[in-house]
Amino acid sequence: MISVISNTAIHKWYDGVTDVPTKVMFDFVCKAVSRELATSNETSECRRVPKEIVLNLITSPGIRMRYEAYLNFNGSVNYMEYVTASTTEFNVKLQRSV
Repeated sequence: MISVISNTAIHKWYDGVTDVPTKVMFDFVCKAVSRELATSNETSECRRVPKEIVLNLITSPGIRMRYEAYLNFNGSVNYMEYVTASTTEFNVKLQRSV
């Protein structure tokens, strides 16, 4: 396990009506079981990206924070809590290693 991440904000979904509640995400280091990449019902595209440039491709602050934790993983599990007041606002409330 690399990280436990909480987005504790309740905000409106892209439709402007639906409330998006608090969510908790868990990130793990995994080993590939195949060398072949494939999309799923959760992805529309996949490709291998060198870790030296992966952060240049991530525009979402929350996803970028999660990838930075992976790239800097030293064996300690990270706990991060953040708030997204909208699709463009991102505020880290707490970040620590346990």
